[in-house]
Amino acid sequence: MIPVFCIYFGACTSAQIPVSINNPKETDEILTGAQQTDKWISKLQGKRIGLVVNATSTIGYTHLVDTMKSLNLNVKYIFAPEHGFRGDADAGEHVLNEKDPKTDLPIYSLYGNRKAPEDSILRELDIVVFDIQDVGCRFYTYLSTLHYVMGACAKAAVPLLVLDRPNPNGHYVDGPIMKPEFKSFVGVDPVPIVHGMTLAEMAGMINGEYWLGKGIQCDLKIISCQAYNHSTKYIPPISPSPNLKSLRAILLYPSLCLTEGTVLSVGRGTDTPFEVLGYPDSKIGDYYFMPLKTRGNKAPLYLDNECRGFSYQQLDIDSLRTNPGIDLSSIIEFYKQAPSNFFLANGFFDKLAGTDSIRKLIMEGKSSWEIRQTWQEELIEFKYKRRKYLLYPE
Repeated sequence: MIPVFCIYFGACTSAQIPVSINNPKETDEILTGAQQTDKWISKLQGKRIGLVVNATSTIGYTHLVDTMKSLNLNVKYIFAPEHGFRGDADAGEHVLNEKDPKTDLPIYSLYGNRKAPEDSILRELDIVVFDIQDVGCRFYTYLSTLHYVMGACAKAAVPLLVLDRPNPNGHYVDGPIMKPEFKSFVGVDPVPIVHGMTLAEMAGMINGEYWLGKGIQCDLKIISCQAYNHSTKYIPPISPSPNLKSLRAILLYPSLCLTEGTVLSVGRGTDTPFEVLGYPDSKIGDYYFMPLKTRGNKAPLYLDNECRGFSYQQLDIDSLRTNPGIDLSSIIEFYKQAPSNFFLANGFFDKLAGTDSIRKLIMEGKSSWEIRQTWQEELIEFKYKRRKYLLYPE
């Protein structure tokens, strides 16, 4: 299999988070867990509720918090992941505790020093609800937040209700399994880079495989999506995070995000993040872009500096979906131009990859295809293990 991304490499030539990136006709038959209020309202009535939510936690154009308040449910706390409650914080930015001005509810950050709700706060609650749009990658930190919230709920004996949402990268599984020595907030569980599961399915796997540690399991409740399967083309109605503004960016993300452990810019601070790739000293590519200060990108890499590289904005979305797979050809091509200082000294590339083998094989001169073969055997084992946790047909 040759990913379309690879086929087109180098062929594309020439930079406020959107409310919506969705064509409603594409997904109007799908019902998310949150949309099925009749299935969860009885589970929450008369209970003290904590919500793990962000800007994607909506029913139509109404935020889940506002819906629950209108239903006279007793929401006590909001817990916010990376990018914050409103989804406008920079990647990696420490998110402060605050109050929601509309409801006056306290907001506790789960990104930074605190990765899960404190036990003292959980003991004030009867149930925690998790409703966040994911994109199906191990290093997309909403999965890490889910893991730590499950662990905290398990220890405090507080049930967790996951309102599931479709995975726009749920149609395939790819990448190496994370090795324990590379565990970090961009990789907590031993899964491939693209795991092909929704967050509710992942929650079931975390529980079932006892990845919370010491035999701990969370009292997990799930409201599944309706009219969804893993081959469904799903376009999230709201950008999952400030720099994933289109379905094309979401589909390219599993491959391009790895470059954030290198000298390359993925276009943060432009109009097309995760659809371009380059850096100021590049000697290849005929596309130029300049990162600027924008909402969600207060200090992007190479701020106000022109970068040279490639644009992937012309890649056909249906072809990307038909020929999925992590493609390392762009990384390899750029590496050949600047091998001495290409990978960041902080080891972030290996953390994103979940292993040091990809970096080492790139440095040895292996091709993208050759490197991909090294993880195929372990993927077979993972796919077999994954089957019993799937809630939807493949």
